[in-house]
Amino acid sequence: METKREKEQETEFAKITPVLLKSRTGEFDLESVLFLKLRSLGICDLGCIGECTNLERLDLSGNNITNLAPLSSLRRLLVLNLSANRITSLEPICSCDSIQTLNVAGNLISSIENLYCLKSLRKLESIRLKDNTYDYSNPVCKNSSYRNILLEMFPNIKVLDGERVVGRGSDLYQLCKDIDDIIKAGIYRNGPLPELPDCKPWIEDGFLDIKTSSNTIIEEAYKQFSDILHECRLLNNRAAHVISQTERNLSIKNMPKEYAV
Repeated sequence: METKREKEQETEFAKITPVLLKSRTGEFDLESVLFLKLRSLGICDLGCIGECTNLERLDLSGNNITNLAPLSSLRRLLVLNLSANRITSLEPICSCDSIQTLNVAGNLISSIENLYCLKSLRKLESIRLKDNTYDYSNPVCKNSSYRNILLEMFPNIKVLDGERVVGRGSDLYQLCKDIDDIIKAGIYRNGPLPELPDCKPWIEDGFLDIKTSSNTIIEEAYKQFSDILHECRLLNNRAAHVISQTERNLSIKNMPKEYAV
């Protein structure tokens, strides 16, 4: 059973407020916040988070979020972690067109149609809807074609569900794909497909398969380490600022008072 204190904390953090953001980041001006981690705080209302317009990295995993509307103004967001929430629609983040890494594993996204709104995220390189490590998934992951559809939607994607997509994200791949599409479109317009002579494909079978390797695991670990290191640097800067301010206040307090005659 939850303790009284735990219930109070859940109520306290149910909505993101300026006070919560300032206490967590040490920034007085919300537009100065670049990195924000609000994991597992029982948040269900994103409140004023849209005022952090310069946010680049945002972690809201492990909360009770359903409505993403306040995120629509975060146009500089590069990394967004929304795993383990109660999200059914991703429509509000379609305007966050700088996103490169998106994690929505462990939510309630039910169909392929719910993913088409992400087409505007042309810089997206990594997307996760399923995470076997934490047993996170989405109902849409039961659709056997969801991976192929995502790969078609995002020609430059490099990592899907934590697994590197081999051969994608290159100019050569996109060129070959465009040529194949043009040829197929032309043939269909001119009637049924004729019998074609045996010829080698543009790309060998299996070249575009999703593969897991030790390099992928290392890259994921390195990325997490980089995030932690970045956060440590921010905390160090804030601590240095607080120490500097405290020393200054103490020096002013200890200065001898001068009295005018």
